[in-house]
Amino acid sequence: MSDDQLSNAGAGVPGGGFGANAWLVDDMYEQYRADPGSVADSWREFFADYSPAVGPSAAPRVATTSGSTSGSQPPRSAPAAPGTTPPHTADRTGSVVPLRGAAGRIVANMEASLAVPTATSVRTVPAKLLEVNRSLANQHLARTLGTKVSFTHLIGFAVVQGLRNVPALNAAFVADADGKGTPGVDRRPHVGLGLAVDVERPDGTRTLLVPVISHAEDLDFRSFVLAYEDLVRKVHANKLSPDDFAGVTVTLTNPGTLGTVQSVPRLMPGQGAIVGVGSLGYPAEYQGADRRSLADLGVGPVVTLTSTYDHRVIQGAESGIFLTYMAECLTGGHGFYDEVFTSLGVLSAPVRWQADVNAADDAHQRLVKQVHVQSLVNMYRVRGHLIADLDPLALEPPPLHPELDPTTYGLTLWDRDRSWVVDGLAGRQTMTLAEALDVLRDAYCRSLGVEYMHIQDPEQKRWIQAHVEGVPTTLHRDEQRHILDRLNAAEAFERFLHTRYVGQKRFGLEGAESTIVLLDTVFDEAADAGLVAAVIGMAHRGRLNVLANIVGKSYGRPRPGHGPGVG
Repeated sequence: MSDDQLSNAGAGVPGGGFGANAWLVDDMYEQYRADPGSVADSWREFFADYSPAVGPSAAPRVATTSGSTSGSQPPRSAPAAPGTTPPHTADRTGSVVPLRGAAGRIVANMEASLAVPTATSVRTVPAKLLEVNRSLANQHLARTLGTKVSFTHLIGFAVVQGLRNVPALNAAFVADADGKGTPGVDRRPHVGLGLAVDVERPDGTRTLLVPVISHAEDLDFRSFVLAYEDLVRKVHANKLSPDDFAGVTVTLTNPGTLGTVQSVPRLMPGQGAIVGVGSLGYPAEYQGADRRSLADLGVGPVVTLTSTYDHRVIQGAESGIFLTYMAECLTGGHGFYDEVFTSLGVLSAPVRWQADVNAADDAHQRLVKQVHVQSLVNMYRVRGHLIADLDPLALEPPPLHPELDPTTYGLTLWDRDRSWVVDGLAGRQTMTLAEALDVLRDAYCRSLGVEYMHIQDPEQKRWIQAHVEGVPTTLHRDEQRHILDRLNAAEAFERFLHTRYVGQKRFGLEGAESTIVLLDTVFDEAADAGLVAAVIGMAHRGRLNVLANIVGKSYGRPRPGHGPGVG
């Protein structure tokens, strides 16, 4: 971290450019003084020319009025009234522990925050769409990378988008802008998003660290999540460096993970705003209600956002506009979820925000929706393969076919939690729309396309449906090993042909080695079912691989007229 970077970030701010993290710097500095080798190289480099600030226990300077004898002498305390006890010694019920070191630094930080005149804007945001689209994104990530995104990832990214659109909040008050005592405002060109991370110490006490995602406005959602998780890992592994604390312009804190509904956090000097995120859930008055009744009423979860800002340089209208933009992002505006899904490689389109249409006294409307649910189920069986993930290069995501879009049938976000008759889908008579869509997409729109509705025999179609709809796709470890063994065998055979018959024309199986796994599974199941013979109508491509790995032919030298390149 450069000296200019630190001095610019922390001019006039207690703790330098570290703000709420100054206690950690004090701890690390004490470790460095005791044993320089006990801290990381980045910290040793930083402490080489480090000058610690005056500790919180030092007496503050007091401005004198005219007629004072000396500006350096502290004013004398007024004598206590007879029969009274000084406040700091009154009603002590136990041992008093002095707050020194990190604890003393926290005291100094909190007292410094009292000098910042703040105001707070509050906005409660519907979180149903946030919940649904996060679930869809995590379903995709579970199938591909085995990771997931959190609500805080999405809300934090919405904070960054809000700061890009309302840069007035990405500013800080400057006490002396021109060297003459004139106050000013520092408009920061980049967003440094501080993440308030709760840390439990070995002694059981808790404190906060605020590492920063630098230049957050330049990151897409995937890069933002990677940067976020990298900082959290560093926090828990105690691997943070001085660079990880420099340049915080706005802080995000999420006490909602502990159940706090709404938070008005303290704003440290040097920052323009701090955004608080409350718990995500149903309003308190509905938390005891039946979830099915809430689904019929169109009542969904909410989350409360607060923006606590420095009122000297940020006005209430600007904070309100910022929260409005965030709310619009979280309810699907400004292409927010489209950007999230694109950066994560999610092939399906995000769910859109729509007002509910479900009048309690309109039985005809309910009946029409029931018919449309049946139509949607049938369309997934007929056209689901059109949006299957069949392109290993992912050059172009398959567009969502209109007949597979619930909104085509007048079904909204709020209909997802309502129960509908599905007439035997996955062996069930009723399902919520969300459950039905999950079953249908898993059956017809993943990495294997199934097209069979042209078959004339209804019994055959029902047999296929019973074997693809609602069937678990999780493989046991032994099955995974067997599949890997078959894939390795197919790959090894192709390499053998490539090195043994250099320059020969051949119809290899490269890129389609899963054919061996498919045929192996089909013949194993057929044998278990009592089938005694099978005839393979084999294409040119991959025929030798099938002969070797399915039929069991030897790798030995082929007979004349049967080598690679011969049809």
